[in-house]
Amino acid sequence: MKPVTFRSPEDLLSAGIIPAGDMDMIARVAEQYVIALPAPLAGLIDRSDPADPIRAQYVPSKDELYTRPGEVDDPIGDEAHSPVPGIVHRYPDRVLLKVTSTCPVYCRFCFRRERVGPEKGAPLGKAELEAAFAYIAQRPEIFEVILTGGDPMILSATRAGEITRRFEAIEQLKVIRWHTRVPVAAPERITPDFVEAIRSRTKAVFVAVHANHAREFTPDAVRAVRRLAEAGISLVSQTVLLRGVNDRFEDLADLMRAFLAAGIKPYYLHQLDAAPGTSHFRVPVEEGQALVRRLRDELSGLATPHYVADIPGGVSKAVMNLPDIERRGDGFRLRGRDDAAYLLPGETE
Repeated sequence: MKPVTFRSPEDLLSAGIIPAGDMDMIARVAEQYVIALPAPLAGLIDRSDPADPIRAQYVPSKDELYTRPGEVDDPIGDEAHSPVPGIVHRYPDRVLLKVTSTCPVYCRFCFRRERVGPEKGAPLGKAELEAAFAYIAQRPEIFEVILTGGDPMILSATRAGEITRRFEAIEQLKVIRWHTRVPVAAPERITPDFVEAIRSRTKAVFVAVHANHAREFTPDAVRAVRRLAEAGISLVSQTVLLRGVNDRFEDLADLMRAFLAAGIKPYYLHQLDAAPGTSHFRVPVEEGQALVRRLRDELSGLATPHYVADIPGGVSKAVMNLPDIERRGDGFRLRGRDDAAYLLPGETE
């Protein structure tokens, strides 16, 4: 049976997720930004903790009503790099394909929050998809396609399989990547039929799983992830650094270990994009750098993500990890995990 999804302030009130006194405020938020919270995910919320990290990610708050200077509705410049509907071509050798505008859950910090939700448009139609496939096929430099949205894994197995088969027919395309929250937000959708639909015998398939707190890795979520891995699909992670969710070292380390334990390689830790009504989630860059350096010092290298920010306007990502090497005079010094400086091997004083 498909789990219930809470989609309105009234639903959240009836489920005991919000108090009656918050109804008017959350109704104002819902006028601007869509709500969807599957009941199993809502069940992870500690109802006694108003600062619960699962609540913070998914339950609307009054802070979303305030847009700060610098916050814009397209913070990473999708529109400026969209030559045909659904395609974003920002980097020479890869494109995004936004196949849908809907998600199983709506994050309160989403950088596409002005563009997602069932009222924002239907999935790409047949003609639009044909134009997107043609755009990719006609450009020999495109090596990788990244399916996004919305969340592309809300597509039916039949639709996902049709898209995969079309990509298989494009010779120069070698990598198909899916960006999704479905394995943690709606793991029941990762059925054997869906896994079979997206696996490929001629292309490398990657799934980037978005999670921000270790508690999101329920037994059902882990089973969904392993079902993908057992089909030969490679798994990497995406996380957004969020105030009150994963900005403590212990929480971030637990999350990276949870990814690894599920067979997912930590890949990106994103600095929050400047979307409207999200400033309460922002973590200063210096704190993020210190957290990632400590991850590198205390955890396996497998558990260390790239700490990145998207340059506004869609220029590129910038890697923000602190370096462990610096030039001194005519040579270099290396920083050790003991924070001491050491000569580069082969150099002398």
